[in-house]
Amino acid sequence: MNILDQIVLRKKVEVDYAKQQVPITELEKAEHFNRKTYSFKDFLLLKERTGIIAEFKRKSPSKGLINGDATVGDVTSAYAAAGASALSVLTDTDFFGGRPQDLLEARAANDIPLLRKDFMIDEYQLLEAKAWGADVVLLIAAILTPTEIKHLSTLAKSLGLNVLLEVHNREELLRSICPGLDAIGVNNRNLADFTVNIQTSFDLVDEIPKDFMKISESAISATATIRDLKEVGFNGFLIGENFMKTDDPGAAMREFVSELISV
Repeated sequence: MNILDQIVLRKKVEVDYAKQQVPITELEKAEHFNRKTYSFKDFLLLKERTGIIAEFKRKSPSKGLINGDATVGDVTSAYAAAGASALSVLTDTDFFGGRPQDLLEARAANDIPLLRKDFMIDEYQLLEAKAWGADVVLLIAAILTPTEIKHLSTLAKSLGLNVLLEVHNREELLRSICPGLDAIGVNNRNLADFTVNIQTSFDLVDEIPKDFMKISESAISATATIRDLKEVGFNGFLIGENFMKTDDPGAAMREFVSELISV
């Protein structure tokens, strides 16, 4: 059993427990449940922003603790001020050190799209995402069937949420494309063993239909890489560890963006 299998097994237990603790009717009464969500596409294409989806992540299964001192409000607001087009916030606790409150704090501090970064396997998690102030949800092709992706994306759209489909190879991409998606992300990290290879994005970019925003995820640590990815058609670039591993993630992003726009 690889780490992804372990995460999904644990996630099923978590979701069952959450359903017992917080009924759907309570989620629907939450402050953010009826708010109008931001358009992921619109913010990705804003010329005054960078296309960067900046991620707040405390730890990961492959790296262990990345940053245990940073606070989500300070970091995400600094990301937004530096030109982030969207913010990604981990809500998985056991493997990534996230918590629902992180998303709520990021929402309170920012007026750009928020991605709930988690392993979505159940309708209930979409309702949570809406209640916690998310604008975008992630559906990972590696852990969902095409039928599940279609069903979850349809429900997400009915809630006003944007949908980012994550794929790792051509087979996942071709079997998972459906009308309810807003963006398709190519994860350059193999979730089975957590190795990374940026070439994955270049290999798949032309396979992604033009109807969808194209996102490259992970293994991005140089501004030259973003320029190359833009050149072949990518609209967004998810970066987390490169900023979070520093003492001041917001400052790290400011320096990165300064270099990005100076050429």
